[in-house]
Amino acid sequence: MREKSKILKVILYIVLILYAIITFYPFLWALAASFKPLKEIVSGNPNIIPKHATLASYEYIFGASSLFTRWFVNSVIVSTIGTVINIFLNTMAGYALARLDFPGRQRIYYAFLAFMMVPAQILLIPNFLILSKMGLLDTLTSLILPAAINIGNIFMMRQFFLSFPKDIEEAAEVDGLGRFATFFRIVMPLARPSIATQAVFTFMGFWNNFMAPMLYISTPSKYTLTLGLQTFVSQQSGIRWDYSMAASIISILPIIVLYIIFNGYFLQGIRMDGEK
Repeated sequence: MREKSKILKVILYIVLILYAIITFYPFLWALAASFKPLKEIVSGNPNIIPKHATLASYEYIFGASSLFTRWFVNSVIVSTIGTVINIFLNTMAGYALARLDFPGRQRIYYAFLAFMMVPAQILLIPNFLILSKMGLLDTLTSLILPAAINIGNIFMMRQFFLSFPKDIEEAAEVDGLGRFATFFRIVMPLARPSIATQAVFTFMGFWNNFMAPMLYISTPSKYTLTLGLQTFVSQQSGIRWDYSMAASIISILPIIVLYIIFNGYFLQGIRMDGEK
């Protein structure tokens, strides 16, 4: 039995390693291509290590294509502010649904569950009309305000707080802390794993959003990186794979950095939510 178990483990690890290589190879190729001249990319040579490594693609993007830097900054602003707002609002809403006793709490909870079934694309036109009436079209605010809360994350935080020990809050209350002080000084710091999970998914949602910027933003200098990349590629005479790969690598760097920073909390939050 032990030998069979060892053999199965070895087979499982081999399959997982092969899957990881197959999954990681396209990213590795794109990274290598971003340092290659165009002739080497289109030559059909499948080598990963560039023969004539160059930074010309990155120099072009941040030099001749001056708007690319602006698009990157716009995405950072929208994603960062949107994530911070979401963290506070979603966490407070989840805490209220889990802890506070007020009329209609269960109805609100069931309504949220129903709203989770509504595709986000259906809300694009209503949001457009509302933002137009408010005079917020063609501003970065139009990308943040409609996505200031996320029902899925509210549900996740509610489930976390349902299992959060009440003794800690009662001890804080005995020490003289009010509801808000208890929440911000005791509850939120202890909810870091779930908050980190929420932060990663929310940041990715803002960063990768394409439909909303395409619909709400019309000025090129206000584009986010996703919309800017599409414009950048379409403006090239022919497909410049060297420029496109360099731009793509830059666009995913913040996601990789964010995941590395929150990796421990992220995995812990996923594990805790799975156990619940």
